[in-house]
Amino acid sequence: MLVHGAFADGSSWSKVIPLLQEMGYHAVAVQSPMTSLADVVAFTKRIIALEDGPVILVGHSWGGAVITQAGDDPKVAGLVYVAAYAPEVGQSASDASAPFGWTEGQKQIRVDRENFATVTSEGMLEDITQGLPIAERKLALAVQGQSYAPMFDEKLTVAAWKTCHMVILEAPAKVAEVIDAAARTALSATRIEATLGVG
Repeated sequence: MLVHGAFADGSSWSKVIPLLQEMGYHAVAVQSPMTSLADVVAFTKRIIALEDGPVILVGHSWGGAVITQAGDDPKVAGLVYVAAYAPEVGQSASDASAPFGWTEGQKQIRVDRENFATVTSEGMLEDITQGLPIAERKLALAVQGQSYAPMFDEKLTVAAWKTCHMVILEAPAKVAEVIDAAARTALSATRIEATLGVG
């Protein structure tokens, strides 16, 4: 089960899903509402409930906070953090990354009067999707959703990585440095390094 990060939607897994399906896995991308951590976790748990067997939760970027909170479900057999946040109980994603400073991509976040955040064109094209073909970067910009800014400060009440088997997929890209550093500080897990763009 694939959980996207902020400023994205389930289509960000469009290259991963066919690969998983070819390997015989039932792949599902969660279309997160991005209105609050509680809303996204509840949405994710509803999708978990629909599955017949064990679930591996995969979270990218802010999606890591989601799987950390949602992963205490008995159906969840493991967690995969793809350049993702892994907050401790009582921490938010913002708290987890604060000691490491802001990435260039985070500096491009803009919040409107309704408290919804988006990333500038420069941030999406040059920082978050760097390394992708330009057509794919423009597609990511076109489909980026608004994220309710206060959700990044919502505190977790569960840290499922304490009891679940997990894997961290690290990204060497500059945008991922803060996220990976925050996760490495919290977690002891299998780590794999890969070249990828990170939101």
